Amino acid sequence: MNKSRFPLGLGPYLAARRPISRRHFLRGAGIALGLPLLDAMMPRLGRAAGAESAAEAKPRRMFAICNNLGLLERHYAPQGSGKDYVASEYLQLLQEHRRDFTVFNGVYHVNVDGAHKSDMCFLTAAPHPGSGAFRNTISLDQLMAEKIGLLTRFPSITLGLNTRETRSLSYTGNGVAIPPQEKAADVFKQLFLQGTPAQIEAEVRRLDSGRSMLDAVAEQTKRFENQGSSRDRERLDQYFTSVRTLERQMQASRGWEYKPKPVVKAPVPIDPTNPAEYMGKLSVLYRLAQLAFETDSTRAITLFLDSAGSPVLEIPGTTITEAYHNLSHHGSEPDRLAQLKAIEVSHMKLLAKLYTDFKGVREGEDTLLDRSMLLYGSNFGNSNTHETTNLPVILAGGGFRHGQVIAFDRYKNYPLSNLYVSMLQRMGINEDKFGSSTGAMKGLEMT
Repeated sequence: MNKSRFPLGLGPYLAARRPISRRHFLRGAGIALGLPLLDAMMPRLGRAAGAESAAEAKPRRMFAICNNLGLLERHYAPQGSGKDYVASEYLQLLQEHRRDFTVFNGVYHVNVDGAHKSDMCFLTAAPHPGSGAFRNTISLDQLMAEKIGLLTRFPSITLGLNTRETRSLSYTGNGVAIPPQEKAADVFKQLFLQGTPAQIEAEVRRLDSGRSMLDAVAEQTKRFENQGSSRDRERLDQYFTSVRTLERQMQASRGWEYKPKPVVKAPVPIDPTNPAEYMGKLSVLYRLAQLAFETDSTRAITLFLDSAGSPVLEIPGTTITEAYHNLSHHGSEPDRLAQLKAIEVSHMKLLAKLYTDFKGVREGEDTLLDRSMLLYGSNFGNSNTHETTNLPVILAGGGFRHGQVIAFDRYKNYPLSNLYVSMLQRMGINEDKFGSSTGAMKGLEMT
């Protein structure tokens, strides 16, 4: 068999049906497109010593999302506990995935106060962020990056939406904030574009004009699809569809950073996103996180929704008259509550779609959701009064037994850091302490 028929030097692997490394890429000018997990990458019995392990071939991941204005408890909090809980109005929007997530009630971070400054501690649990002597500690994602970050191209990815100054969810071991990336174009280029500055610039222009970066690797893609198994071909088609969808989303929302101004020959950078188009940008960031996991570019992503820094949002079907932060201080006024609810319903619908999209991606016998812990929560239990107890927290996927509400005392909350210990252990990281934890999360079992 002629080796030249195969892209990326894959001939020996496909001809001999040997496993392919996840480090292979489809390459074109200015492009390095990582491959998703395929059957051909899975280790087989009797492989030679020193080959990558099953754990490396089937990675576990974490995507942590914090909305720093929380959720209205009257619409979010479920009734009861265990598997027979009664879903709230918001949770009914996730009903299709009820067996795939767990809701935690009565959880908090011990001694994390400081009103809006508490968002800095959502993934660190460092106490008293409002004090003058405060110094943050390492965040959950950065501890994961320290332990397993060398397995991927990016040890972690830190994203943000409408973030202010140096606000972040991610902190180093020295308590230094890692500034989140907000521009989808920048993240996209880091994930998929490489080469000389001129090559990258040319590729950005082609993408902005409506061409897909898959055009640059079309011949390699065709050859690879023809040689793989039927399930691998289906998986590749699914992945390439996701790439094209993201490209269209970014083009539709003016998601590319470089566009030439009228009369000016050289392209100049502009801010591609209207801050009011909050939900549209959030959808793009969710899709980027999915593709980063699919290509095993990283295994730890954080997304800080700095809603306190958001302007008047555009929500289809609803007239929003005040900034998101102002609405969170609703004072129980019916009109403000109605507008805030419309925004939060949009959040929950996007979260439901995130679950659907992750479940729709196959990785061998699993789904992307099976292999990924999706943490959604807030540093506020009540943003109207800046309460940092009874936090809304939902964990989906990741290899846990879900479909339940785990409830603790509303007046004597349980450490949220215990959940982080369980998440670290699920990632294969041997830790029994994080922040203010007292152990692993009670009632949460691994599959």
